[in-house]
Amino acid sequence: MKKKVFVFLPDGVGLRNFAFTQFKEIGEKKGYEIVYWNNTVFSLKEELNFDEVKIENRKIHKLTSVFTRARKRIELNIFDKKFKETVYNTYNFPQSYRGSTNAFKSILVDLLVFFGSNEKGLLFVRNQIKKLERKNSKYEYCKAQLKEHQPDFIFCSNQRPSQAIAPLLAAQDLGIPTTTFIFSWDNLPKATTLVETDYYMVWSEHMKREVVMYCPYVNPEKVLVTGTPQFESHFDVSLLKSRTAFFEENNLDLHKRYICYSGDDIVTSPLDQYYVEDLAKSVIQLNKIGYDLGIIYRKCPVDFTSRYEAILEKYKEVIVAIDPIWRPIGTDWNEIMPTKEDFIMQANVCEHTEFVANVASSMVFDFVAHGKSCLFFDYEQPQLKKGIRDIGQNYRYIHFRSMPAKSAALWSFDKNSLTGTIKTILDGDVSSVAEGQQWFRVIVGNNPTEASNEIWNGIDKIIGE
Repeated sequence: MKKKVFVFLPDGVGLRNFAFTQFKEIGEKKGYEIVYWNNTVFSLKEELNFDEVKIENRKIHKLTSVFTRARKRIELNIFDKKFKETVYNTYNFPQSYRGSTNAFKSILVDLLVFFGSNEKGLLFVRNQIKKLERKNSKYEYCKAQLKEHQPDFIFCSNQRPSQAIAPLLAAQDLGIPTTTFIFSWDNLPKATTLVETDYYMVWSEHMKREVVMYCPYVNPEKVLVTGTPQFESHFDVSLLKSRTAFFEENNLDLHKRYICYSGDDIVTSPLDQYYVEDLAKSVIQLNKIGYDLGIIYRKCPVDFTSRYEAILEKYKEVIVAIDPIWRPIGTDWNEIMPTKEDFIMQANVCEHTEFVANVASSMVFDFVAHGKSCLFFDYEQPQLKKGIRDIGQNYRYIHFRSMPAKSAALWSFDKNSLTGTIKTILDGDVSSVAEGQQWFRVIVGNNPTEASNEIWNGIDKIIGE
C-alpha cells in the first residue's frame, strides 16, 4: 500500500520549490501518494491538477501574534548575549503603537521581552504559543482533516508562518511524523524558526550547524542535509534559449552586451533606484568609449512601489525592464506567486548577461550557478537621511559572514569609481566566480541538482524508522 505524504503549504513561498519543480513527480516515482495540504489561496487542483486538501480555516489565536513576535525578540536578545554580539537585534523591525489594539499588543510584547529574555522565559513563550494554538479552532479543524485523510507523513515547506503552528501540532498530537524545510539562507540567524517539528531539512552542512546553534532544543540527528530545489532550474540546460531567441523575445539589441540589475525590496534597499541610476550613468560613459552596453532591470517580485519609474524612463535608451513572471493571488507579499515560466526567464537572464549588480541580494547565487560574477553596491547615496535605512547594514548581517572570502563577490564602495570597476569586470580583469562558487557550495551544498531527490530520500529514512 502506498504511503501518503501531505506536502503542507502554509503560505505561497513553498510553491516555487515544491509545486513548480519536479518534486512531486520524483516522489510519485518512488511510490508515494502525494497530496498537497494547502493553506494558500492558490488552487493546485484547478491550476495544476494536483490532489489537494484545502485548509479553509486560516485563523490563529488572537494572542498568538503577540507571543510569536515576543519569541523572535527574545531569541535575538539571547543570541546577542550568548554570542557576544550586537548584530542580531538589527534583524528586528520596529513595532507599531498606533491605535489602541496595536499599542496593547506591542506593550504586551515589550513586557514579555523585558522579563523573558532568558532561556526560561523563551521556554515559557514557546509553550504558550502551543497552548494558544491548541485552543484555536483551526487546531480541531486540521485534526479532523488528518483523521479523515490519514497521511503517513507531513512535509512542511516553510518554517516561518504562524499559520503552520496549529496544523503541525494537530499532526504531532495524532502521532504523524512531521518535518519542516528551512526556506531561506538567512532564516536561522533571524530567529524565524517558528514551527517545531520532529525533523528539519536544510540546504547544507553550514545550515545544519546553524540549526544546532540557534535551536538548541533540536536533536542534531533529526536535522537532514538535503539541499534546496530553489537552484535546480539553473542547471537544467533544456530551459536555456539561444542568445538570438532570448534577445528577440525581449526586444534586446543583439549588438549589445547586457548587465543585469536585480532590484531589492524597499526594506532591504530603500534607495535602490539610485543604484540603478548610477549603473546607467556608468554604462553611458562606457558606451562613449566604444563599449556597446545595456542594462536588464529585473525588479524584486514583491516590490510594489513606483520608485523606479522615473529612472527607467529617464534612461530608457540603456535600460530594458524584464519583469519577473509572478502573479498575485492575494494581497500579502507571500501571496505573490512564481510561475514555471519565470524559472525559464530567470535562467536565461543569468545566462545571457555579463554579470549581476545589486544591493546584498541572494541573486549572487543564481548568477554564480551560471559562472557569472556579482557586483555588490556598498556606498551611501546622497539622498540618505534620518529615518532611511543605510544599505551597509545588510552586509553586517550574520548570514553574510558565511562568505569564504570577501572576494566571493565584487564590490563598489564609491560611485565615483563605479565606471572603472565595471570596465575591469567587462574586460575580464577581475572575477568573483571561483570564490563565489565556493560560497555557493557553503550555502547550497555540493549537489544542487539533487535536492528534490535528497528530500525524498530523507522522507524514506524518516518513514522507515
